[in-house]
Amino acid sequence: MNFCSACGAPVEYRVPPGDSFARHVCTNCALIHYENPKMVVGCIPEWENRILLCRRAIEPRLGLWTAPAGFMENGETTAEGAARETLEEANAKVDVLGLYALFNIPHISQVYMLFRARLLNLDFSAGAETLETKLFDEDEIPWDEIAFVTVRRTLKHYFDDRRSGEYRLHIGTVQPGEKAVETIKESPTS
Repeated sequence: MNFCSACGAPVEYRVPPGDSFARHVCTNCALIHYENPKMVVGCIPEWENRILLCRRAIEPRLGLWTAPAGFMENGETTAEGAARETLEEANAKVDVLGLYALFNIPHISQVYMLFRARLLNLDFSAGAETLETKLFDEDEIPWDEIAFVTVRRTLKHYFDDRRSGEYRLHIGTVQPGEKAVETIKESPTS
């Protein structure tokens, strides 16, 4: 950031009085421009024993498979954002069942939240950011072609939980170059 969005004056990157982090501060009107983590929200859409995945038509990870997910918008709840992203990426309508996985990704300033969701029908197709959509049984998942560690770990938990008959909230942190380091909240999500 070079200029203030309020008055157009140059900004300085410094720690404002009373703060502990460096921020872009306007040299004219003193407005502090905060930068906060981005929220990524999405769904694990279920239909009978299968889940819906999308093959990415955009970078990062072009051509690889993922759950329908993307950045949350202002003015929506996390569940609304997850349903919207599922509609945008897979043209799929869902009933959001509940939060299933939350991953902190501090090195890229993201928080990733995936919800379990029930597909309302089989009317789905590739959206603008998707090459193809497909329902997968567990043994059909292209594990070596999953785009993100957050999705891979969530899917592994999902199938383990399904076998046990108890879905739990999974919380973890992803560090640069590491696999997801996770903790499991012991209360069932459904």
